[in-house]
Amino acid sequence: MMPGRFSRAEIDQALQRLQGGYQGFIRQTPLCKFSGSQLGLHCKEVWLKLEQLQVGGSFKARGMLNRMLANPIPASGVVIASGGNAGIATAAAAKALGQRCEVFVPEVASPAKRERLRQLGAHVEVVGADYAQALDAALTRQRETGALQMHAYDQVEVLAGAATLAAEIEQQAGLPDSLLVSVGGGGLIGGIAGWFEDRARVIGVEPVLAPTLFAARKAGGPVDVAVGGIAADSLGARRIGALAWEMSQRYVQDALLLDDTAIRMAQLWLWSALKLAVEPAAALGLAALQSGAYVPRGDETVCLILCGANVDPAMLATSSPDSTFA
Repeated sequence: MMPGRFSRAEIDQALQRLQGGYQGFIRQTPLCKFSGSQLGLHCKEVWLKLEQLQVGGSFKARGMLNRMLANPIPASGVVIASGGNAGIATAAAAKALGQRCEVFVPEVASPAKRERLRQLGAHVEVVGADYAQALDAALTRQRETGALQMHAYDQVEVLAGAATLAAEIEQQAGLPDSLLVSVGGGGLIGGIAGWFEDRARVIGVEPVLAPTLFAARKAGGPVDVAVGGIAADSLGARRIGALAWEMSQRYVQDALLLDDTAIRMAQLWLWSALKLAVEPAAALGLAALQSGAYVPRGDETVCLILCGANVDPAMLATSSPDSTFA
């Protein structure tokens, strides 16, 4: 499956398709500004883009709806492989458009995400130990039924949908100095980089146990990596997508790795200090700041995208770190 070529024209088309929230489906999510000192950090400002409040609980709704609006949908509907969030977004968009939806999820997908998919009316198949195996099954199914193939991160319309999030950030607050963006297959960072280009520093943040962009940069091109750890159900791609890799070569300055302890501490901090319930993948940017993996300048404005909220509430019902602002 060739992903096509991603360009600014595709972003402009996505903005037109999704303008006005497409009859209320896409939400303009809040952007909250904090001084660095409020969060115990030594920088000018930290912006939190609360995209976990998006339809379906993640940024994925933008790209999935854009993909559907840009293509004819056959009677067999749409089919996708997903660790959860892209599937949930696809199912929500399909329901809004009155279309059938099949979602293939790997065994690592959380029970909470599987149940949400079923609540949205999707037919759910659990296949294989990881995302790659679920993707193979979804591609086979598409050949059998002729359904519109959706991809969690490596389609032009998906990156263009994610880029509308970047455009929204700029509309709400202007240009940050830097953005720390969670990376799995790269749909989010590819879209963000495609919008901001060289006008802001775009930095990838990844789990040590799922380093798709970091490994690609080291190898000089996309390579398969072993996937595991606390964020595997969201950041479970085996390799960076071709489109995201192309964008990263041009507009992404670095890829940083975070261990599961730092990610978990940041996730719990967001809950205990700000009462923001997010999944581990959404906490990577804050983990980079809190752990010192990324050290901003004193006059720097850093934007963090809280990209998903499809978390089992039981994960937050544990002892939390100190929630007192510095």
